[in-house]
Amino acid sequence: MHPVEQHYLDLTRRRFFGTCAQSVSGAVGALALSSLLRAAAERPVPSIDGGGGGGGTGVHFTPRAKRVIYLHMEGAPSQIDLFDYKPELRRRFNQDLPDSIRQGQRLTGMTSGQSRFPVAPSMFRFKRYANNQDGAWVSELMPHTGSIARDLCFIHSMHTEAINHEPGITFFQTGSQQPGRPSFGSWISYGLGSASANLPTFVVLISQGFGNMQALSARFWGCGFLPSEHQGCRLRAGAEPVLFLRDPPGVDRADRRAMLDLVGELNRREMERSLDPEVRARIAQHEMAYRMQMSVPELADISGEDEATLEMYGPEVREPGSFASNCLLARRLAERGVRFIQLYMRGWDAHNNLPGEIRLQSAAVDQPQAALVKDLKRRGLLDDTLVIWAGEFGRTVYSQGDLTETNYGRDHHPRCFTIWMAGGGIKPGVSIGRTDEYSYNIVENPIDVHDLHATLLHLLGLDHERLIFRHEGRDFRLTDVFGKVRRELLA
Repeated sequence: MHPVEQHYLDLTRRRFFGTCAQSVSGAVGALALSSLLRAAAERPVPSIDGGGGGGGTGVHFTPRAKRVIYLHMEGAPSQIDLFDYKPELRRRFNQDLPDSIRQGQRLTGMTSGQSRFPVAPSMFRFKRYANNQDGAWVSELMPHTGSIARDLCFIHSMHTEAINHEPGITFFQTGSQQPGRPSFGSWISYGLGSASANLPTFVVLISQGFGNMQALSARFWGCGFLPSEHQGCRLRAGAEPVLFLRDPPGVDRADRRAMLDLVGELNRREMERSLDPEVRARIAQHEMAYRMQMSVPELADISGEDEATLEMYGPEVREPGSFASNCLLARRLAERGVRFIQLYMRGWDAHNNLPGEIRLQSAAVDQPQAALVKDLKRRGLLDDTLVIWAGEFGRTVYSQGDLTETNYGRDHHPRCFTIWMAGGGIKPGVSIGRTDEYSYNIVENPIDVHDLHATLLHLLGLDHERLIFRHEGRDFRLTDVFGKVRRELLA
């Protein structure tokens, strides 16, 4: 039996005898639970100790990437107005979407009552940017992003199972539409452990956008049933990125060290008594918080960045919490060994007034995200850093509500949408997959969320079928029982 499995079996025995002393019914229940857990423990697993002390379960083969920067555009950007160029749609302005295209596919409650589904071509011009194929079409809204097309892999054939935001984001972040599973970043922390002694393995940064902003739940970066040291640590905007990190008045660093040593000794005794892994996690978190008292202020201080770098990220880079500021912080976090850096840009949920909202959203992200890729590349970090840009689904070709030549809205569309990636072993300068003439259905090379997760784990040196955690008698993994590595995405 694996020694860690024996460790948890011992924990079960202790609880069993404690329950027996309370009641007969409790004893019978504990006996059944003990029997089930004993049966589950008979199967060997690679590890159920997800990187306590920063170790991780370890890679399964040589990785191409060491870290991930994930730019999540919360609310779902319109692929038709940004990256999926459909010039022929202009001739179909305000025509009904043919039934042969919609094929009776489900709608949200926001457009299911519409009598018509008028085709709404993008009102924005597109330009072809040089890449390693015939060129990448990018909207006039994203000129800076177009300028780095040689480094990007566009996937036009992403699709997902979810049609609403909450399950859609949950699915993209955890591999399941149901809450309670570990997030992608937590799985990376569990699998690879920490590469930084002074910063968390998984860090989250949030920017406020300009359009309709969906709720952003902390469970999107939660650890689920993994040990709690693998959950994401959110850095706030402003002078205090982490609450309660500073010592209170009258307490100096020596006092804090003495207090932590005393609390740590008490926790170690409790760990020996109860064998509770969360106690060990608490010890690790206390020590990390102590080290972060020095590392976080240094991280947030960008006064040492040269003017050329700051100008590259754009005029909002000095505004804490802006997308530009968070992109620069993402690069600084990557330099300091943080494994998984998650940026959320809110405000892409454009059900009406899409042209106005998407202009503001695009202006806020275009220059900073291009600067991030350029900055990583010039510092030699792009080769082993995976950069991902994605929403939770796409947008419909038909207008939600009234349609005019200068204004339209778009509903949720899980059937096809565009994401892009760069660095970390991803094939650069290519476009993968193709949609139909309405950007409604995929006609070439469909890629789903499980495939994406399996491929990203592969680039990090992790076999998605072997990165598992046993919980409640079942082996769980990020890709559940699905997913395959998509070799066409690899350099």
